[in-house]
Amino acid sequence: MTTPKNVLAVVAPHVGGRTSGAGLATLFPGEAIVTVVEKADENPQALRAAHVIITALSPVTAEHIAAAPALELVQCASHGFDYVDVEAARARAVDVCTIGSSGAEAQNVAEQTFALMLALAKQLVPAHTALVEADWALPRLQRSLTELSGKTLGIVGLGQIGREVARRAVAFDMNVVYAGRGRLPEETEAQLGGARHVPLDELLRTSDYVSLHAPLTDATRHLLDAGRLALLKPSAFVINTARGALIDQDALADALEKGALAGAGIDVFDPEPPTPALRLLRAPGVVLSPHVGGVTRETLVRIALAAVQNVAGHLAGDPPRDVVN
Repeated sequence: MTTPKNVLAVVAPHVGGRTSGAGLATLFPGEAIVTVVEKADENPQALRAAHVIITALSPVTAEHIAAAPALELVQCASHGFDYVDVEAARARAVDVCTIGSSGAEAQNVAEQTFALMLALAKQLVPAHTALVEADWALPRLQRSLTELSGKTLGIVGLGQIGREVARRAVAFDMNVVYAGRGRLPEETEAQLGGARHVPLDELLRTSDYVSLHAPLTDATRHLLDAGRLALLKPSAFVINTARGALIDQDALADALEKGALAGAGIDVFDPEPPTPALRLLRAPGVVLSPHVGGVTRETLVRIALAAVQNVAGHLAGDPPRDVVN
């Protein structure tokens, strides 16, 4: 008889905590003993016994990894992995995996990206606010209303989510350019409306909308800093549904306050939840949402199933999937 493995399910409070974790635990196969916590070190005994940590946006630090001598796998219930100390895991020969190849979040993140783009183009937030305050704002707003059709969308990171965004951009008659680690096959570019691979700085100079879909790593942290934000056209919009720290948030607030950018649609922050002191919360021309890009009912089911399937495969002796270290 196979000895059951111990799984520590760590679900951050701001994404459902123990309530969501309890539902996640029911999906595991019978050979797993699952303990649900909101912080990895909340139950030191369970952490020490853990063979697998599955984490939903809750940090797994070098200290946590050191405190788990039996640890074999850290499974992120997300495409991102920036909240796990990947180097510490690598030093212990512990695999860190995401659900990247599942595409579980791709549909909704792409929809959220376009929701933010449309809200900015059509000035939905100021229009709504004005009407609630009995202000017929049409004469004032019409000067800034725009269409997506004919505009250039620059996608930074054309992975699964970026491609879903590009597909929707084609339906809106937008021109797609992209920057990333390498060029995609010409056949894939053709399927995405003739998407063109360009250097990042060229993408920033020529795009009307810039949408970020890159992972957060040491190389991409503050990818859009003050210098790169200055490359954008004053009429351009920035959309971030990936990770908050891809943008220097103070530099973005500076650009918006100075009128150097037309606006920004932001679904992710650094840290999360953001502090009241974050200037972006009060910057002009912004549409903000609380990291809802991956949390529809349908998406959460797909994410949970993908993460549990990866862990179940590991427990059964299958090779790990979507290893990032």
